[in-house]
Amino acid sequence: MAKPLLPDGLWAVIAPLLPPEPAKPKGGRPRTSDRVALTGILFVLRSGTPWELLPREMGCGSGMTCWRRLRDWQKAGVWDRLQQALLDRLGRQNGIDFSRASLDSASIAAKKGGSATGPNPTDRGKPGTKRHVLTDARGIPLALSLTGANVHDSRMLEEVVDAVPPIRQCWGRPRKRPARLYADKAYDHRRCRRALTRRRIQHRIARRGIESSQRLGRHRWVVERTLAWFAQFRRLAIRYERRSDIHLAFSTLAAALIVWRFIERWFC
Repeated sequence: MAKPLLPDGLWAVIAPLLPPEPAKPKGGRPRTSDRVALTGILFVLRSGTPWELLPREMGCGSGMTCWRRLRDWQKAGVWDRLQQALLDRLGRQNGIDFSRASLDSASIAAKKGGSATGPNPTDRGKPGTKRHVLTDARGIPLALSLTGANVHDSRMLEEVVDAVPPIRQCWGRPRKRPARLYADKAYDHRRCRRALTRRRIQHRIARRGIESSQRLGRHRWVVERTLAWFAQFRRLAIRYERRSDIHLAFSTLAAALIVWRFIERWFC
């Protein structure tokens, strides 16, 4: 039997984060429920189905209704708060390993162009978007950022490291800094090492012309696996959204769903 797109446990976390339904002093048609609209959003994210082809048989309303809800919730910061809430839940149960972190990126084609895209040097200069992800030692996504495919990885190190939110722990103060960061040769720059040193993070970055990135593979494979998990959400395998905020909404929601998998596996 297939798992539900929106299990009760996940909905219990999301529901308090959603903005209240706007008032309708002049009446009008009944509003599609938030849970039904979110189910439609998850279906599009997982299947890659175009909004206009969202099956009516699912009872999720029209694709445009789901799209508007995704847009409005992104503007309200719902997906960031969801990711924070799930990370806090893991942190309180000692489920996040800050002993080391891994940083990497993956480029995807951007069929319609738009903001946060650029010529992809690995795809004959076609428009593309790059997804930068930082994970803990288990591969749990802690931070995410989107840029054009032509932005060098090293330029994003500080922004991605600083994007890790303060995560509650089973004891003590919230934590957002890993003890050590692993990265490949793309981050082999003095400014990257200095940035990590200022943040009191030990660095283990492969040096160009001296050592192979494969030596770090026993630690870095987790972030590569996490990037592969993002690609399993078919809406994220190729960027179809011209608007970067919609693609970021999908990406942040996917990161939250990956965190939810860890919660289900270990604590549910």
